[in-house]
Amino acid sequence: MSTLPEKKPPVRIKWLVTSTGDAWLSQAIANPIEVLIDHAHCERKAAGWAVQMMFRYLCEPGLAEVLSPLAREELDHFERVLEILISRGRYLEPLPAPPYGAALGQQIRKVEPERMLDSFLVAGLIEARSHERMSLLATHSPDKELADLYGELLESEARHFGIYRTLADERFEKEVIVSRLRELAEYEAHILSELHPEPRMHA
Repeated sequence: MSTLPEKKPPVRIKWLVTSTGDAWLSQAIANPIEVLIDHAHCERKAAGWAVQMMFRYLCEPGLAEVLSPLAREELDHFERVLEILISRGRYLEPLPAPPYGAALGQQIRKVEPERMLDSFLVAGLIEARSHERMSLLATHSPDKELADLYGELLESEARHFGIYRTLADERFEKEVIVSRLRELAEYEAHILSELHPEPRMHA
């Protein structure tokens, strides 16, 4: 019998083709510090991805103006998570990463302009999944400090995947975006179809 509290209606994210199940939520709630450490790594990587895109497309009009503040906000989130870890007597620790990020990254095509499109969509999918899972933790975590943290980050997480979609919309035809997003979202769901044995934000 499930020990989880009664669920509120799940957050619907148009980017995602599947919703996170109870197994991940149970795993995450049972291992809050490990998930928090992984969350810090995720925020750090998200900032790095935005900066990497700025360097890769150095002369792309309208990109740096959007991705630079996004990177700063990701680092601000990283610092907030790190502060909570330190207050609880912990710090960053190396954690074996689940296959999620690397597997999605392998789907990015190598030639332009497809590489740019895929980079926007993969980043947006990761942000969308983060938003969905933080919403679950904000609703169900018995740890008030952590529930409040995840709740406070929801607005910015939603804005982040919206930013990546807007960057795509400004540069590619809608039909091309929708078709490729559908392919990547199906693959993203496939990666998460089996629960990773170790608790992670994207397990």
